[in-house]
Amino acid sequence: MAEPSLQTNGFIFVRIQGGFHEIRNSISDVVAVSRLLNATLVVPEIQSTTSSKGISSEFKSFSYLYNEEQFMTALAKDVRVVKTLPKDLKGARRKKKIPLFRVPYQASPYFFLHRVLPILNKHSVVELVVPDGGCLQATLAPQFEELQRLRCRVSFHALRFRQEVQELATNILHRLRSPGRPFIAYDPGLTRDALAYYGCAELFQDVHTELIQHKRAWMLKRGIVKGSLSVDSAKKRLNGSCPLMPEEIGILLRAYGYSWDTIIYVSGGEVFGGQRTLIPLHSMFENVVDRTSLSSSWELNRIYGRESNLASDYPKKLTPVDVELKREAWKLAGPRPRPLPPPPARPKYYNIEGWWGWVAESDNEPDSTVMELRMNAHKLLWEAIDYVVCVEADVFIPGFDHDGKGHPNFATLVMGHRLYQSAASRTYRPNRKQVVKFLEETRDHLYQANRTWLTSIRRHLRKSLLDGLRGASVQSKSLSFLSHPVPECSCSSRGPAEPTSHASSPPHSVHAALGSVHHCPAWMDTGVTSLSLEKEHDEDLDEDDTSSSGLFLRNSGSDTAHENGGGEASKEEAQLEDQEELEGGERR
Repeated sequence: MAEPSLQTNGFIFVRIQGGFHEIRNSISDVVAVSRLLNATLVVPEIQSTTSSKGISSEFKSFSYLYNEEQFMTALAKDVRVVKTLPKDLKGARRKKKIPLFRVPYQASPYFFLHRVLPILNKHSVVELVVPDGGCLQATLAPQFEELQRLRCRVSFHALRFRQEVQELATNILHRLRSPGRPFIAYDPGLTRDALAYYGCAELFQDVHTELIQHKRAWMLKRGIVKGSLSVDSAKKRLNGSCPLMPEEIGILLRAYGYSWDTIIYVSGGEVFGGQRTLIPLHSMFENVVDRTSLSSSWELNRIYGRESNLASDYPKKLTPVDVELKREAWKLAGPRPRPLPPPPARPKYYNIEGWWGWVAESDNEPDSTVMELRMNAHKLLWEAIDYVVCVEADVFIPGFDHDGKGHPNFATLVMGHRLYQSAASRTYRPNRKQVVKFLEETRDHLYQANRTWLTSIRRHLRKSLLDGLRGASVQSKSLSFLSHPVPECSCSSRGPAEPTSHASSPPHSVHAALGSVHHCPAWMDTGVTSLSLEKEHDEDLDEDDTSSSGLFLRNSGSDTAHENGGGEASKEEAQLEDQEELEGGERR
């Protein structure tokens, strides 16, 4: 692709709305659109930070999350990027005198060429509002393949988190690796919006079910979701439409052979239901951690920067002096009788993580408090830390792969990045429908599973490493290119005489799943690392031979020695299973 010319068609100013994964998808899209229109891109504005109150003025908009200088430098040969609009255009924007487009989700390149470009040529500037986590089609025609590669350069090379966030994520990674053992990253995907969108309210109890239903009613009213308010959550779960609960993920991992002292890192800005939802996972694994347990409050406050003190929403208690002054004022007030002043409005005591008192009192959710707006900005930083940890984890497993709009979520971005960085990285993509079927088969004896059931679970998880790739190429990629950026962005640095390959070069065993690969540009030969699970640990999981009795109990005999793994299948049995899978792959 040729370098951008100094003479462009005008400026594109972008406002991006949404959460972490939507922002990342949108940024890669708007860079590709700018290149398509030969336009100068103004560094995008992230609205979740500009609309928040009380966050640090030290970091503004884009720089709150990402390294602005790195972004501009990395894209210098692809798109012309500037920090702000020229003064005259900036004034026109304040007066709302520049053309504005609210871009639909997955607009085609021809939408921009035929509708946006003429306006851009006429006014020299357009403003784009990207509300749904992407503004360009995920799959493009062959003539736009270079735009797909540009998306990868944006997401996997140009977008670097700002220094404070990156340093904390690196420190957390060091602490996870300090015991000298591999660790598993797990993203629950349990967000209130996703649960409401797919009708999974009955997976929870009490007020949490009410909250999910309340959100679903709101979605129905606005046409975000179709159907009825009352949904059979059990049927949805059996169909694979609901997230796998932490307990179910724990059972899968223990059945596969991971011992009770395996380190499990739980990611995600929100785990709906709070810590109570994670209790079963804690009971199966001793070392369940997250960013809060691996970092100090000082370290977290450092990434927030200097924030202004917020006034409390709770009524202040009067001092004795104030009480006396009010009493005297009452005595000296005008003639009686007179009407009493109305009582003050009763404050609504609720907490975003637990009990929401307004559910029983009102059909409408209260407006976000200043503290909640600040928390929304903080969630971006939390998920940035989790993103780094999940991408570099030895093993990654998602509980769900869709968000509250039916689009691919945070976990799919992680899986796409891991696939790009190293196709050999161990990323389980369990088929939820099949997993639920397995769990229902042995529901009455779940914690005393038999040998046949364990073998089925292990075979399914092994197959998910490759079958999940094929599924993602069909399902997720059509909605988010970054969730499966191959074969367009796969490449190999291995020359004819070079025995080693680049991190993004897929091994021969997955060539069939990924398709053709291209030769990497020279500038990509450095700076990318791959952290995959050691072979010895994987073989250990298959070699252990133990009885099924008490498999998930912490002090069971199967866990007496960590180096023995913790699985049940014998070495011969595991080899036979692997041979069957190989033969099956060849037949296909």
